[in-house]
Amino acid sequence: MQATLATLGYVFSADQKDILMIRRDARPDDIHFGYYNGLGGKVEPGEDVATCMRREIREEAGLECSALDFAGTISWPGFGKDGGNWFGFLFRIAAFSGTPLTSNDEGSLHWMPIADVLAGNIPMWESDRHFLPLVFADSPAVFHGVMPFANGKALSWSYTTL
Repeated sequence: MQATLATLGYVFSADQKDILMIRRDARPDDIHFGYYNGLGGKVEPGEDVATCMRREIREEAGLECSALDFAGTISWPGFGKDGGNWFGFLFRIAAFSGTPLTSNDEGSLHWMPIADVLAGNIPMWESDRHFLPLVFADSPAVFHGVMPFANGKALSWSYTTL
């Protein structure tokens, strides 16, 4: 399977109760328009996933990551435009320096309570509700999941932990 490689990171507040999220509200033609999401993007040629994650957090939020905690991977067959496949490397970021930007070219940045994210109180991909409890767990385990998509909807979700 050929797939677009990407990173997705969740920056935790100092008290570990909030997550810095982007509200994709800059481009109405964006498939994520109106949804809140973590920060991240495509891995560039010659770049490893940790370097990509740090670069994306710097570009999208203006923050420098002091440490990355690897959360896991998700294969999203059929998720992208025209049914393209995506493969994501997910990270928790609890140590960083700088003050977050208020917005970027993709949307506005907001500190969102983890409890509200997990309760589904904010607009986001319905499918994110399956894996975010693994990312935000009190005692997280590295996971590897697969979530096939068709017509913009998740068809199933399965994962294993190490």
